[in-house]
Amino acid sequence: MSKPPAACLIGWPAAHSRSPLIHHYWLRTLGIEGGYVIEAVPPDEFKDFIFRLSLRGFVGANVTLPHKERALALSKPDERARAVGAANTLWFADGELCSTNTDVEGFINNLDASAPGWDNAEDALVLGAGGSSRAVVFGLRERGIKRIHLANRTVARASALADQFGASVLPMAWHALGDILPRAGLVVNTTSLGMKGQPPLEIDVGLLPPRAVVADNVYVPLETPLLAAARAGGLKTADGLGMLLHQAVRGFELWFGQRPEVTAELRALVEADLTNT
Repeated sequence: MSKPPAACLIGWPAAHSRSPLIHHYWLRTLGIEGGYVIEAVPPDEFKDFIFRLSLRGFVGANVTLPHKERALALSKPDERARAVGAANTLWFADGELCSTNTDVEGFINNLDASAPGWDNAEDALVLGAGGSSRAVVFGLRERGIKRIHLANRTVARASALADQFGASVLPMAWHALGDILPRAGLVVNTTSLGMKGQPPLEIDVGLLPPRAVVADNVYVPLETPLLAAARAGGLKTADGLGMLLHQAVRGFELWFGQRPEVTAELRALVEADLTNT
């Protein structure tokens, strides 16, 4: 008798991830016999681990820090994974190990669900130029946002990212944020500022136009000071937990053959878990 399909999350350290909670909820509600476990794999064992992934009984995996770049190099990446420069989801197609980056659709689908019409913005402001910023910029370009202003404490890093993505991405200095905010229809925080234990993100959301949307990739705390200020000003928002839930959808579909839904019940389940830790 064949064993039910199982996927895993590969990380080092494999911190307290919410991925098992999300995937077990979907397996249960869709009536699928399957599994999802955390595998703590140190960097020097990562290559061997994913080359033996199917022998270990896995149909695919999520990949988290510090393995995302290695996962890209050791698999057949799609356009999204290549553009972002990192892979977070692995699966097998015709016996070949393939990879993608679901942070792109996690971000975009969460915006669509939280703030329909957000893509009417002509100018978007993205804060930060790290790995998650790449996924955000790729998604915004794919959706046809005309101008993406990229602000980073180190302007050279923003410039390097802009060079990779082309003329619609405009690097800028952090101290010049006040010049862009009055015409930004979308603001996205991809930095760790505002995260529990980190310094606050100090920008004046009062300068934004009334139809602006504010998104924050941070999900601990659930409501960051940035989102609280935006909501107090009557602006639409999209939070980091929504992105986390939406980015999990495609991996589940690739591994278990059914497309799950992000429901209010699932969100409440993960919210309760975040609140208890």
